[in-house]
Amino acid sequence: MTHLSPGPTAADSGDAQRRRGPAFAVCIAVGALTILDLSGVNVALPSIQRSLHADSTQLQLIVAGYALAFGLSLIPSGRLGDTRSRRAMFVIGLIGFSVASALCALAPGIVWLTVTRFLQGAAAGVQMPQVLGMIQQLYRGEERGRAFGVFGAMVGIATAIGPTLAGSLIALGGPTDGWRLLFWFNVPCGAIALFFALRFLPRDQHRGEGGTELDPVGLGLLAVAIIGLMLPFLLTTGSSTDDPLRWLWLIAFAVAGVAFLFWERAYRKRGLSPIVHLELFGTASYRNGILIATVYFAGLPASFLVTTLFLQEGLHAQPLAAGLVSVPFALGAAVSAFIGGRLVQRFGRALVVVGLIVVIVGIGALLASATLAPPSAAEWFMAGSTLIGGLGGGLVISPNQTLTLSEVPPEEGSAAGSIAQLGQRIGTAVGVALVTAVFFATVPGGGSHPVSEYHAAVRGGYLVTLALLAVALVVGLVDLRERHRAGKRGV
Repeated sequence: MTHLSPGPTAADSGDAQRRRGPAFAVCIAVGALTILDLSGVNVALPSIQRSLHADSTQLQLIVAGYALAFGLSLIPSGRLGDTRSRRAMFVIGLIGFSVASALCALAPGIVWLTVTRFLQGAAAGVQMPQVLGMIQQLYRGEERGRAFGVFGAMVGIATAIGPTLAGSLIALGGPTDGWRLLFWFNVPCGAIALFFALRFLPRDQHRGEGGTELDPVGLGLLAVAIIGLMLPFLLTTGSSTDDPLRWLWLIAFAVAGVAFLFWERAYRKRGLSPIVHLELFGTASYRNGILIATVYFAGLPASFLVTTLFLQEGLHAQPLAAGLVSVPFALGAAVSAFIGGRLVQRFGRALVVVGLIVVIVGIGALLASATLAPPSAAEWFMAGSTLIGGLGGGLVISPNQTLTLSEVPPEEGSAAGSIAQLGQRIGTAVGVALVTAVFFATVPGGGSHPVSEYHAAVRGGYLVTLALLAVALVVGLVDLRERHRAGKRGV
């Protein structure tokens, strides 16, 4: 692993200095384990369906339950990490994730698996804010950008390996129960990570002057708002059987969201420390960074979904082969994220803007490859297009993460990072729902359609992705102009 110099914290002991590298390695390893599980389960869904005799709605709940639980646990766990102990929350999340993975592997039925996937998602949501908070705590300045670059590269590698690992484990364990090996894989990995976490993660951390109250009313209102916003999109499959009443949950989101904002302001005026420090959104780098990430994640995962649907249903490619088309994106992103982490201190938001332009070019090439190339060669042209998009994507994720948290006090790093992660999860839910609706409006599920109709469907899906990426680019350009006016170039 590339050596990362520690941040300039004079109070740190020599022993703590030596432990920074191993502590950072533990953080990115656990982050990678979460990504491996997330990307691998999508490949395992057909095997789960055969093994547990699940219908499409139940499979959707396996994915949606994980995402919803992840989103619900992010902010409170980030808050606890900042005010109590990131190390303790990291360990709790890691143990919970490992135990929940074992329970998933033992699932005798689909209901059991759905519940344990919810628990697994909640544990992952406990882990991730601590990973981001630890990086904030361990590194400063240019070293922090490099750290996020390495972290982004590891995420890209894990994303690339996930589908291939899942396919290999399913082949090893058999088409019916091979999916269980995917969850068992997390258990020894989690145990090893736990050993090193207990040994190397710092016990001490600087805490802000604010209180350590948990703000239970704020937590409750925020939970209702998150459920109300995410649930209708997570339950949108594009099928004609989708319940139209699911959109009524948005009323609960609006009511709870407004009540949450009023409560948080009143809570702050009483001299107490709210669950979300709303003043963070007054910082342009943080606010604009979250907006860019949210819209970006609304577009990119949705484009992967369109690609998989088109290849499997339109061109009748095997699931593993369809998944491998997206691997060049992940590998390209891993390389450019590593480079971007080293350049963000110098070029700042301009690097993100360039990355977004390259991603847009890559998705445009993907659209052309899918609709214009001969069906026999489409997979190869599409794989080359995803490589272009990945090279741009790595210049978006890691540099934007660094810029988003650049002006956030380290003692608020976990909570600030959890809000950013929540934005990504919400963006993904909304984007996937939009693209699914557009795709299946042209080729309704359950029937046979000519390739020309799939061309129209995939064109519509990619155009939605391009529109979302264009919005992210506009936000990036606005932020770049604001930074130039303020005399800022880099971080």
